Amino acid sequence: MKEHKSFINNNTRAIIGIILVALALRPSLVSIGPSLASIKGYFGLSHASAALLISIPDLLMGVLALTIPWLVNKMGRNPLIIGSLVVIAVSTLARAYSNNLTTLLLTTVGIGTGIAIAGALLSGFVKANFPAKAALVMGIYSTSLSLGSTLSAVATAPILKLTNSWREATGIWALPALFGLIAWLFVYAKESKLPEIPRDPGCSKIPWKNGMAWRIALFFACVNFLFYSLLAWTATLYIEHGMSINSAGYILGCFTFFFMLSSPIFGALSKSVDRRGWLVASSAIALSGLLMIAFNPGFAPFVMIAIMAFGLGGTFTLGMTLPLDNTNHPDETNAWTAFVLTIGYLLASCGPLLLGKLRDLTGGFQVPMLTLVVIATAMLLLGLTLKPKPINNEDEEKLLQEIRELLD
Repeated sequence: MKEHKSFINNNTRAIIGIILVALALRPSLVSIGPSLASIKGYFGLSHASAALLISIPDLLMGVLALTIPWLVNKMGRNPLIIGSLVVIAVSTLARAYSNNLTTLLLTTVGIGTGIAIAGALLSGFVKANFPAKAALVMGIYSTSLSLGSTLSAVATAPILKLTNSWREATGIWALPALFGLIAWLFVYAKESKLPEIPRDPGCSKIPWKNGMAWRIALFFACVNFLFYSLLAWTATLYIEHGMSINSAGYILGCFTFFFMLSSPIFGALSKSVDRRGWLVASSAIALSGLLMIAFNPGFAPFVMIAIMAFGLGGTFTLGMTLPLDNTNHPDETNAWTAFVLTIGYLLASCGPLLLGKLRDLTGGFQVPMLTLVVIATAMLLLGLTLKPKPINNEDEEKLLQEIRELLD
């Protein structure tokens, strides 16, 4: 623990930057969940159509991730992160004042674009700056993502009730992006004074033919299929079971809180690069909670949501760390992360839409929830296969030495 505290103290500016940027990457999405009924009523949308407000950003996180290595080569990582935060802030505010469906969807595209680019770039930043503490820093990053989700999940419903307007309840979440922008400008100012780590264009190839990369991508797809499906429909599920809008918002907040709580725990516990034991354990915890929700959603809902979210948060943190475990250079990490996010988010974007369609067809949420049970089972089985490839220790030591020289 003392080692972790010393590490964080020595890297305060970068850690704060990671935290504040991560805090900005979910509220624009999560605030849609508690507001979905109001937005559906205002625009006259079906369940499946309303799910586009979650699925579009998710889809873009997949599509645009593949462009990240090229964009970094052309523009640089820090200008892209700064530009992305500006786009998130402007699009979130503009969406809140949409008067037609076209504008609503276009601004949602803007939000998804900003989230996709900024989120994909942070893994390369972690690999470049914290190669020996990847799981710990990714745990901090995941915790901050979840904290942003929790704050927006818990606060959106009361704001909606107070103002009686989905516009104010969703538009206020442009603020975290502004705070993240200010923080990253300070990170950029410090990094600009240091010589750049030598680039390795040969490491920037997308690993299309690598079996391990595909398994990691499919595992990540399962994690996010579950996360975004639950993000979109948890509040609605419990409203349909008789809860008030506020109580359903608190259920969603419980989901994001325990998702957040597990991130640093699994990040700190998983010290070996062979993370299969923790991957399977966290998957099993998530699956057990989902089974209870699917068959008896009225039984101890806060407890069951907490169990499921705690396990799912662990799978997310460890899943984000897997590309770092299997690569030697920040450029290679960017390429693997781009591939994993592309495959993962493209498949995951089907989740909210599929569950919305199943809800429309069946008139209830049991079949949609059983679908999530199947996905969680697949996630657990994939976790058993994710033994990392041997790392080239000579390249790793060379990279660490380069980073030490830059920091000194």
